[in-house]
Amino acid sequence: MQEKNYYENFDFKSAEKFIREALKEDAGKGDITSDLLIPVNNDSIANIIFKDTGVIAGLELFKLVFNVIDARIKIKFYVNDRDYLKTGTVIGQISGKSRKLLLGERLSLNILQRLSGIATSVHNFRKRLNNDSIKILDTRKTTPNFRAFEKLAVKIGGGENHRFGLYDMILIKDNHISANGGIEMTLKRLKKIKKKPELKIEIEVKNLNELKTVIKNGINIVNIVMLDNFTIGDVKKAVRLIDKKFKIEISGGINFNTINLYSGIKGIDFISSGSLTHSVKSADISLDFIS
Repeated sequence: MQEKNYYENFDFKSAEKFIREALKEDAGKGDITSDLLIPVNNDSIANIIFKDTGVIAGLELFKLVFNVIDARIKIKFYVNDRDYLKTGTVIGQISGKSRKLLLGERLSLNILQRLSGIATSVHNFRKRLNNDSIKILDTRKTTPNFRAFEKLAVKIGGGENHRFGLYDMILIKDNHISANGGIEMTLKRLKKIKKKPELKIEIEVKNLNELKTVIKNGINIVNIVMLDNFTIGDVKKAVRLIDKKFKIEISGGINFNTINLYSGIKGIDFISSGSLTHSVKSADISLDFIS
């Protein structure tokens, strides 16, 4: 495996199940065109070409598609995940039965294109932010049943994953607070919990008054405060108020055009953006038969 640090916790078993279902969706009763025109024993070789400029991500998953189809298919990559590629770069070469290559072409490219687009977006965010002390986080604004793939791409691009789902972190957002009768009541409920889960607790605040309530009532309970849709001026005030009592996450309205506004603010630990996964242009990658 090429980049163990990216894939070491990745669930390949679930990914394989997803790929089988996706192939079933695409092929249905069979590839009518290939079955009609391509002899069953015909072999082909194809180049995988990066026709964009950006970060390549998801090579092991591209390979997995063809391993599911036919383990005898051979793939050789000339690049590694997270490499920054120029237009026209030959990523690798694939060879095997022509029908099998055509069966996996679209799905393998869809995955590679999508993940490379996300990784490139994260790379560009980090470059524009130009502050390595602030970590770039994704969100749960992901494609249903494709989250693991997209969050993998965030890591390859140089970002980090926020919670994976509803189960691995306590994140108290505005609707939780409203349902509990306000932020003060929410913090009181947290204090009364006798057996606290061994998970980090993060709470969202929408203004400086809510933040002051958290500072007053949340010490030794809250780990991270999310400043949601704060102005730059209020972010600076919030950082001074928090004074390292909690970790700080900035969220809301963060995109490529705004992230650089936070570059020089000391005290920010994280910036999260749903746009890293929900508003990304997929990379242009092709699989071109040469024989």
